[in-house]
Amino acid sequence: MGKVKEPNPAKLFVSLIASVDAILHQGIEDLRIAFGEIDFISEKLLFNFTDYYTQEMGRDLFRRFITFESLISIPLLPEIKRTTNRLEEKYSTSVGYRRINMDPGYLCLDHVILATTKGFTHRPYLREGIYADLTFIYRNKSSQPLEWTYPDYRQKDVIRLFNQFRKKYLEDLKGRSTHPC
Repeated sequence: MGKVKEPNPAKLFVSLIASVDAILHQGIEDLRIAFGEIDFISEKLLFNFTDYYTQEMGRDLFRRFITFESLISIPLLPEIKRTTNRLEEKYSTSVGYRRINMDPGYLCLDHVILATTKGFTHRPYLREGIYADLTFIYRNKSSQPLEWTYPDYRQKDVIRLFNQFRKKYLEDLKGRSTHPC
């Protein structure tokens, strides 16, 4: 019989999609207040892989990824997703259209998980209406997309970013500071 033990804490990241810099910067500040100091903000990445958000958020969308200094306890992911959903609502228009999309997830040694409110065959249910989307596995010294990984996450620049995040995560594990969220 295997011995029960808690997993290592994970590296929290959030993908932010918006079309207006000011909204994005306000969202980043709210995330910092909620989850602690930010240790990385990516360059702007063009978001043109789908028109899923066009009607709600407009055209000329861009994405930034951010990561946080403190590591998190993995079971906190549903609460984190619910917090980002509340922040999206805060910045929504009067008719309920989002002006920013915030998708949290975590990175650990073996994989990358996104939190989502949409269930599917490859998304196990966690709790409180939140599912886990296995986005990457770490194999052959790199993050590897899976057959269901979103097309924008399959891009070489994004994979390179997540490999960079993993290197920082390994350093963070040595320092081992966690955020209670």
